Amino acid sequence: MIEAHADAVAICAELRLEQRPQADSLWAVWAAEPPTPVVHAHFHEGQWKLTGTKPWCSGAGYATHALVTARAGEGSRLFAVDLRQPGVSAGSLRWAAAGMTQTATGEVHFDNVTASAAGTPSSYLDRPGFWHGGVGVASCWWGGAQGLVDILRLTIAASQRLRNNPHTLAHLGACLSWDAVITGALDSAAQDLDAAPEDLAAARQRAFAVRSMVERACTDVVHRFGRALGATPFARDERAAQRLQDLQVYIRQSHAEADDVELAELVLAEDTEVTR
Repeated sequence: MIEAHADAVAICAELRLEQRPQADSLWAVWAAEPPTPVVHAHFHEGQWKLTGTKPWCSGAGYATHALVTARAGEGSRLFAVDLRQPGVSAGSLRWAAAGMTQTATGEVHFDNVTASAAGTPSSYLDRPGFWHGGVGVASCWWGGAQGLVDILRLTIAASQRLRNNPHTLAHLGACLSWDAVITGALDSAAQDLDAAPEDLAAARQRAFAVRSMVERACTDVVHRFGRALGATPFARDERAAQRLQDLQVYIRQSHAEADDVELAELVLAEDTEVTR
């Protein structure tokens, strides 16, 4: 929820919205667009109204405001919504996973709810900040993985048996290598972003590349953590078990090979332009 609130702050600033997150508010960003269910927006008597059901809403029931995408005409656009008004209700969470349960992710129902249009119909997806936010999410993924690396390191340091096991040390070494590489990649991405914040093409390529690399690194850390320590942390260490479960759900925000295809197509399109 901290990542979502920070993303909302950045979106409101980039789109120059009059309505901004305040100190006593908690904002969410609900932009999932599956085929069904959907939220529809209609303009009536000088006001936008939202009606329908939005899935995948983290913070359902306790966020005070949200940036919500809704169908408006033939496309989708972004709206700012005060969730404390009548007509907003959180539905059943229907959350089967043990991971990410504390995010209270579920459906939210809107019944003729007043909303403010956030930018133009295309501005949410067309802005460079959309891609900067994708890198921000990846940095949170890696924060989850770093916690596992720390647990692995401290557990091995406290056990002479584990320290004498070369296989365990090899797994730790690989995880530490990932930490150095990913931390460096995220630092580099942040510097590049700050140097050219409006470069949309670079922002898209950077987001796809960084997210792909971080997702692979997180997957490998989870794999090595279990092989190094066995079943004990899964069964007897509540903190480690929860972190493992949370991370494996969280990184599934990645679109996996689909994002790799997008990255390849972007680079090949640039190559085609150069050779013309």
